[in-house]
Amino acid sequence: DSDLSMRTLSTPSPALIFPPNPPGFQNGRGSSTSSSSVTGETVAMVHSPPPTRLTHPLIRLASKHQKEQANIDRLPDHSMVQIFSFLPTNQLCRCARVCRRWYNLAWDPRLWRTIRLTGETINVDRALKVLTRRLCQDTPNVCLMLETVIVSGCRRLTDRGLYTIAQCCPELRRLEVSGCYNISNEAVFDVVSLCPNLEHLDVSGCSKVTCISLTREASIKLSPLHGKQISIRYLDMTDCFVLEDEGLHTIAAHCTQLTHLYLRRCVRITDEGLRYLMIYCTSIKELSVSDCRFVSDFGMREIAKLESRLRYLSIAHCGRITDVGIRYIAKYCSKLRYLNARGCEGITDHGVEYLAKNCTKLKSLDIGKCPLVSDTGLEFLALNCFNLKRLSLKSCESITGQGLQIVAANCFDLQMLNVQDCDVSVDALRFVKRHCKRCIIEHTNPAFF
Repeated sequence: DSDLSMRTLSTPSPALIFPPNPPGFQNGRGSSTSSSSVTGETVAMVHSPPPTRLTHPLIRLASKHQKEQANIDRLPDHSMVQIFSFLPTNQLCRCARVCRRWYNLAWDPRLWRTIRLTGETINVDRALKVLTRRLCQDTPNVCLMLETVIVSGCRRLTDRGLYTIAQCCPELRRLEVSGCYNISNEAVFDVVSLCPNLEHLDVSGCSKVTCISLTREASIKLSPLHGKQISIRYLDMTDCFVLEDEGLHTIAAHCTQLTHLYLRRCVRITDEGLRYLMIYCTSIKELSVSDCRFVSDFGMREIAKLESRLRYLSIAHCGRITDVGIRYIAKYCSKLRYLNARGCEGITDHGVEYLAKNCTKLKSLDIGKCPLVSDTGLEFLALNCFNLKRLSLKSCESITGQGLQIVAANCFDLQMLNVQDCDVSVDALRFVKRHCKRCIIEHTNPAFF
């Protein structure tokens, strides 16, 4: 332990991530003399190892009783490490400045399996560079312990920051860069090519990302097997507006192990893109194509090829989907547990009937804003889907209290019911509450409370 301690103290000090100084703090008050900041932004900075005791202009002379060892210093190292494990990255770096003991404990490898940075003003590229450099200390140029990097909402992240991750973190398994709209395809390609164990990738809101693939160099090197080299299982491309069918084809061909895929508001995707997806990715369990307005019943026929593997499907606001598409899903995907069909105005009681009779293990159903669904459809649900826990009927104009009573009398496990903007009576709502005691009812009836 002593050797490790000496080695740690002889290395460059930790990367510290600080917010800008509060407006009222001036002339060095409220910040250490070893720190510096830039107005209006957060930056990563390097500091020398802290002294054994803190010296600060605001610290008053302590009394004899106060000079005694603090209670927290009596905790053993393993307890301190456990406490530190609950801290976000920036706070962990701050703890490293308290004293030499905390400095050593804060850089325990067990605490650095995850880097989590948030904030629109943080200089993420620099922070990642300094942090990975410090973590690569014992294994030059390679950070073997880091498995998760979450920098969601950091708008200043660029390709340079992702390139740092790709070069230094070969054991990376999870990367979340949602809302970082400055990153491009090339940076994502570097990460998936140099991090072969990457399983979870969230690029939602990255409008410049149009596909996921290996770099050209990696493709040439691994030519015979390149289609199986990307091990991503979870991929979120929500709000990647530029994604088209050809890009989805590339993703499917390279990410054949996908089990969770979210394409919400990828408005250029069509049925042809879903056809490509079903050719290569046959293990998908969860799929969302919400707000993909070009997806129709033909796309549902392709998705139905997933058969019993499909458990979660969201087709909200896909206006071209009708009862025909629902019949495809109901017929082949009998183990479906979750369906969001809100805003699919072509769905009627016939579609709900077929769904209820074939997907009897359905637990969550959203058919809000489907004006052609009435009490008849609810009756089919109540008599077949006894495990239903969540039901949304928001803005279903044809629903009445009678249909709700039938549901409540048969689905005792109902936990959430949304009947906002529905013409239902107070008596019907009270009936639901009486029979489904754990049910939370979302409504717009001012007489019911």
